Amino acid sequence: MSKVYRVGIIGCGGIANGKHLPALSRQDKVQIVAFCDIIKERAEAAAEQYGGADAAVYTDYQELLRDASIDIVHVLTPNDAHAEISIAALEAGKHVMCEKPMAKTAADALRMVEAAKRTGKKLTIGYDNRFRQDSQYLKKVCESGELGHIYYGKAHAIRRRAVPTWGVFLDEEKQGGGPLIDIGTHALDLTLWMMDNYKPKVVLGTKYHELSRKEEAANAWGPWDPEKFTVEDSAFGMIVMENGATITLEASWALNSLDVDEAKCSLSGTEAGADMKDGLRINGEKHSKLYMKEIELGAGGVAFYEGKAEKATDIELRKWIEAIEQDKDPVVTPEQAYVVSRILEAIYESAQTGKAVYLN
Repeated sequence: MSKVYRVGIIGCGGIANGKHLPALSRQDKVQIVAFCDIIKERAEAAAEQYGGADAAVYTDYQELLRDASIDIVHVLTPNDAHAEISIAALEAGKHVMCEKPMAKTAADALRMVEAAKRTGKKLTIGYDNRFRQDSQYLKKVCESGELGHIYYGKAHAIRRRAVPTWGVFLDEEKQGGGPLIDIGTHALDLTLWMMDNYKPKVVLGTKYHELSRKEEAANAWGPWDPEKFTVEDSAFGMIVMENGATITLEASWALNSLDVDEAKCSLSGTEAGADMKDGLRINGEKHSKLYMKEIELGAGGVAFYEGKAEKATDIELRKWIEAIEQDKDPVVTPEQAYVVSRILEAIYESAQTGKAVYLN
């Protein structure tokens, strides 16, 4: 019989209950055995719903890590605790999935990379948008060379009015930033992954606190408190890679724009282009004429049946367990996630200083 991996959860808030716990519970080779949160009631509620009769509940993650029977730990805390807990878990002999972004700072992200190498344990970061159907298809297109040399990419993470007002999202000390580090990180990860380019050379960035100061603002989750809105409401960056390729990144929770997209990218290559703006579209020139083709991603094909498609989060967790089981690199490697963090930090630094940041 194949091994059943024992998993411990550190952080039982929204991302745990909205993503990790449901997806883990659908994996045949996983048993969720430990739940930790600084608010004991949250850990108890998660354990009641997703744990067995002998599930353990903790308020101190160090106690959870002392359980030698736990194989895997998922770190689902605010950003400022990612590195400390992930490194401790790796050093305790656990494989670690940490939710995005990798860490609050690039230095902490690098410490996580080094800890994974030092301990020999697997480390991955929760960039689940790589596992969507459109992302998986576009990755195959890129790998096949259909787009040619991809020299320009755009990373899209724009909301019109969707500022998360709960938890610590608006707390710069806990999170390290606002929409750039929260949703911009997904769009940048997708774009770098599609281009297979992880060598940034220079970064120029801007950030804004324009709409965050508004009282009684329209918002998906109700008006925000301007006094507590300590992070940017928008940030933008231009990244030039060592091979000359350019990436532009746009990230906002609140922007006066009808051009709204999140966790998407657009790519321009020497042979063709692609975007996720309205479904997945490939564009180019053939026989001296321009073309645009839309990729049909539905799983159906017969009347009255839409077909079945595995959820992106389920694929993410299945591939994660396979990487451990088969002793291979996870789909999202820590080295890739570190580059994302380094670029995001450079955008913040450039926005603060008004100068370009050279990364080499």
